[in-house]
Amino acid sequence: MSGTDVDVLLPAATPLAVGPILAALAAHAVPGVEEVDRAAGSVRRTVRGAHGPAVVSLRLTPTAVRAEVALAHPGDGDAVVARLRRWFDLDTDVAAVDAHLATDAVLAPLVAARPGLRVLGHVDGFEAAATTVLGQQVSLAAARTFAARLVAALGGPVPATGSGGAGLRTFPSPEVLADAGASVVREATGVTGSRARTLHALATACAAGLRIEPDQDPVATRAALLAVPGVGPWTVDYLALRAMGDRDALPSGDLVLRRALGGASAAAAVAAAGAWRPWRAYAVTHLWTAAAYLRRAH
Repeated sequence: MSGTDVDVLLPAATPLAVGPILAALAAHAVPGVEEVDRAAGSVRRTVRGAHGPAVVSLRLTPTAVRAEVALAHPGDGDAVVARLRRWFDLDTDVAAVDAHLATDAVLAPLVAARPGLRVLGHVDGFEAAATTVLGQQVSLAAARTFAARLVAALGGPVPATGSGGAGLRTFPSPEVLADAGASVVREATGVTGSRARTLHALATACAAGLRIEPDQDPVATRAALLAVPGVGPWTVDYLALRAMGDRDALPSGDLVLRRALGGASAAAAVAAAGAWRPWRAYAVTHLWTAAAYLRRAH
């Protein structure tokens, strides 16, 4: 891969459930960092590279993702493209996953309704963790508002020349937030003092070397995250699913999951989900997606 502008077709193991992916992206997109056009099937966002920010413009089809990538440095190309493949979970044999989950009475109608549903990952583990912290105990809309304020105040610029990044910024790096301090984070976002301190502690840990990525030791990463004041088991399980690539992750305390299992306790949810292994993250994604579609229908 050479040059600073790359146009690449990323084939997907089929089927690729484009509609639910775009809906989930739109629901979670951080204004200023990511733009989603569901009608056009397109996504545009910044991605942090080793040598500077990249801007990716994507178009999703039932068989592939077309990616136009504007790089700060040609050496970042392979790493950015790999992140895109993980983001959309393009390499999993989802037909095999669907066949396994369809044997469960709870999941069978959901699999039939949305075959090829992916576990949506993230291109940046720290961004995923930071936005999850901002979303603790508030609505998704409020979380996006907090994140947008953070980006506007502390996010980084995207080089304008040839980048295709007009109107976009990068999400603040761990180093920027660690240096800024909790009080600045609170003033910028409007979150509570405790939430600002949690985000600052998370940024400090990541600036010191914590990486929330699929290539890291999951046990050590979980322990490091749980050591951050204000980060609990649900947050860690959610990040295992979204950012750490654990396809058997199960946020057992999740309310949507427990309601789908008849109001089960977290412990009972773990037991009931045993039949879904080793694909519990896909089962949870089906439940979340079904709940989101039901909310939009009412």
